[in-house]
Parts: sequence; C-alpha cells; structure tokens
Amino acid sequence: MIGAFILGFLGSFHCIGMCGPIALTLPVRHLDGVKKLAGILLYNAGRITTYALLGMIFGWVGRQLYLGGLQQWLSIGIGVFLLLIVLLQYTGIYRLKGGQLPGIYLSKIKSALGALLRQQRFGTLYGIGVLNGLLPCGLVYLAVAGAVATGATWKGSLFMAAFGAGTMPAMMTVTWFSHLVSIGVRNRIRALIPVAVGVMGVLLILRGLNLGIPYISPVMSAHSEKVAERCCHKPS
Repeated sequence: MIGAFILGFLGSFHCIGMCGPIALTLPVRHLDGVKKLAGILLYNAGRITTYALLGMIFGWVGRQLYLGGLQQWLSIGIGVFLLLIVLLQYTGIYRLKGGQLPGIYLSKIKSALGALLRQQRFGTLYGIGVLNGLLPCGLVYLAVAGAVATGATWKGSLFMAAFGAGTMPAMMTVTWFSHLVSIGVRNRIRALIPVAVGVMGVLLILRGLNLGIPYISPVMSAHSEKVAERCCHKPS
C-alpha cells in the first residue's frame, strides 16, 4: 500500500496538469478557513471514493484469477508490463496519457461534471470529486493494474484508496494556493513517476516468484487456502 501512496504522490504532479483546471474552478475560492478546508477535503473524498470503488471491482477480478491458480503469473505479468511502460517512457516511444475511452462515456461524464461546476455550490463538491475520479487518466490505469495484482477485493479497494490519498497533498495545494507549485517543481517531481512505477513493477515480480520473503515475496497458493478453509469446517 505504501507503493500505491508513493505512486499517487508523485503522480499527483501529473494530475495537476490534467485535473488542475477543475480544482481551480471549485466553488471554494470565496470561502475562508475551516469551511474552505472542508470543501477541499469533500472534493478529494469524492475522488478517493471513486478510486476505492474501482479498486474493489478490479480487486474482485484479481481474486477470481487468484482462485483460478493464476496469481503468480498475474503478479509477474503485471510487473513486467509496468517495467515495459517505464522503458517505453524513457526511450520516448510512449508517453503516459489518459488513453481513449468510448466517446459517449466521456461526453456523459464531462456533461455531468460541467453541470455540477456551473452550480458553484458547496453541496456539489463531493459529486464533482466522484465524477473527476472517472475521467480517463494513465496513472489511474496503472493503479488499477496494481489493484488487480492484490488478488483480493478489500486489498484492491485499499490499494486504490492509498493511491488517491497520495494525490491529496498536491491537489489540495493547487486548490488552496494556485500559484505555489511552479512548473519547474512539477516537472522535476513528475520525472520521478517512472521510478515509482518501476519499483512497483519489481515488487510485483518478486511477489509472483514465491520466494518466501515476508511482505515482499510471500508464498501464494490458492490451493492451500482452499484446503485451509475446508479444514476449518467441522464435519457434519
């Protein structure tokens, strides 16, 4: 989960460029003190809620693969995929983008988001955050891959929530102090994103190798888990 938080923190400086315009138009500019802080937290709580729900869904997908005995290959495969993304980033062949989603989906999200922003009401902040979390983002896709690799519904949800929490410091700063984070600072920290992705990829590969190292590469076995579950039940 620490890796998810770090990915979110470093990636948040990429998010400033993508979601910054939304954060700067939130109906909190006229507020002061505690109420402004509450509004910013409410907006970010909406984003994290969406991320946690996505993590729950994709964690469930990972769980089915886990019970199918594919957990090791899944973890290794996703780890290799992340390292490949880093390699392509450094060589300039590929740049992390939001990707392409069906136009009707994107138009619906943007339309609903625009309607809430135009209202300029405190009560819409949570909903704005929820919809913001549904916008296409390459970093969210990487976090979703990590959620699948957790192999559990609740772990996937926690992983994505940790990712969302990591994005909060920068997103709160740009909302409260719109000119505090300079372009130079953003670019320097954004350059560390591939490092975080690479570390996560290596950890996922080690996890899939079943080396028996606690926390880093524990032994994973869906078969043994099923046996343990059966042994816990008293014979009828």
